[in-house]
Amino acid sequence: MTCKPSTAILLAAGKGTRMGSGVRKQYMMLCGQPLLAYSLRTLTESPLIQDIVMVIPDGEEAYIRQNITALVPGAEQKIRAYVPGGSERYASVYHGIEAITWPCGYVYIHDGARPFIDEEMLQRLFAAVSQEGTAVAGMPSKDTVKLTDDTAHVTDTPDRRRVWLVQTPQTFEYALIKTAYEKLFSHIDDLKSQEISITDDAMVVEQMLHRRVRLVEASYRNIKVTTPEDLLIAEAFIRNRG
Repeated sequence: MTCKPSTAILLAAGKGTRMGSGVRKQYMMLCGQPLLAYSLRTLTESPLIQDIVMVIPDGEEAYIRQNITALVPGAEQKIRAYVPGGSERYASVYHGIEAITWPCGYVYIHDGARPFIDEEMLQRLFAAVSQEGTAVAGMPSKDTVKLTDDTAHVTDTPDRRRVWLVQTPQTFEYALIKTAYEKLFSHIDDLKSQEISITDDAMVVEQMLHRRVRLVEASYRNIKVTTPEDLLIAEAFIRNRG
């Protein structure tokens, strides 16, 4: 157990439009279990996580309690709040941060569409965040990455050794991420006018606090299920591990 309690914010408010299904992707079945149940189970069973905030579609708390939370032993005891998501991911995260009214040292922010987090990954993130205040899951890119202009012509080829694919959980000292998000929302109109897109929590810390962020190797299997092809890959991973 940690001396500073940790809260996980589990993001499950997305529509999943790229999945092309009438069912929200977080509710879709993956080898007999709802997709969201996988990450919820890992967070529930982890001794590092004392509390969980579920960020969900407005009005769907009863559905999630009955069809997902009920499938994960101990989840109801760890979930401290169900809060509605926002119009963008960063707004959903902010709603989750605002819901934390209990003692909290660190925050793990995780996308519910990434079912393959495990305890070892959470432990590596904790080791880093307890030393540096930030710890973001990711993996070095196996592919060459090209930067382009608006016409899809290459403008640069970064050194692949320095290119990472960013994942979740993204873990931060609670006071740090709360301050960063409060500052973000105080400048949100300026960012929108400059057409700056906020795509992850690390970017909020980088932009708002000018703070360096530590990347921590997670797993190439820690995929985000976004399209039907991803669902097939996830099924293959589960069959492979038996």
